[in-house]
Amino acid sequence: MSLGADTAVTPTEDGRFTGEIQPGWDIVGNANGGYLLAIAARAASAAADGREPASVTAHYLAPGKPGPVSIVTELQKQGRRFSTVRATMSDADRPLVALLGSFRDTSIEMDSVERVEAVRPEMPPPDECVPVEPTETFPPPFMGKVELRLHPEDATNSAGVPRFRGWFRLRDDEVIDSFGLLVAVDSFPPTIFNAQLPVAWTPTIELTAHVRGTPEPGWLRCQFTTRFISGGYLEEDGEVWDGSGRLVAQSRQLALLPNT
Repeated sequence: MSLGADTAVTPTEDGRFTGEIQPGWDIVGNANGGYLLAIAARAASAAADGREPASVTAHYLAPGKPGPVSIVTELQKQGRRFSTVRATMSDADRPLVALLGSFRDTSIEMDSVERVEAVRPEMPPPDECVPVEPTETFPPPFMGKVELRLHPEDATNSAGVPRFRGWFRLRDDEVIDSFGLLVAVDSFPPTIFNAQLPVAWTPTIELTAHVRGTPEPGWLRCQFTTRFISGGYLEEDGEVWDGSGRLVAQSRQLALLPNT
């Protein structure tokens, strides 16, 4: 099934929705955080009359397993251009994700002033990068839902730089919309895997995604970097660029370093 179908939600009453965590979107048995964020954001978007996500922040309260979920939304503000919505997604036993997001009316044009103090990451074309294929363990089943091609320098894990660069797209040529971007920003391996440290698991505490625009069809050029591994935490800063050279999404994720 497509990402659109696998993140679909159904309204049940005012501000309440149901959905389902589908199998195959997991990493070692737990649903990918970006995928969970996309489900909760669809419900919040519906509560905002279908406005598109502009900035969403999710706090992860418990791992998500395949099965039904319910989402309770609360409209905090509805302005001319933006609506702000809170949402809590739960399974039958406990809350899984708490979300706060701003959702934009895309029929209202934003200011066209452009000034970008960064350049998109240089990478070989997708066919010259390293494909990530799913297995039962690692790479996880989630990789069967998306296509990743890693920069050869990052795929070899030899430089010790906490960074992953590569290409992203959904399987079966599914068009990537703003909800697909929420998945893209959490699809790459943790940057710490390339830091040559004795850490193999970094659970996400919080993920914030900024959606800058709808990408052109095709591969997305992505880069995720970490500058600070300290105090038991690390951050991952993400950039997503489309084929026209536009920055279409950014992210910051706070992850926990488990005790070794």
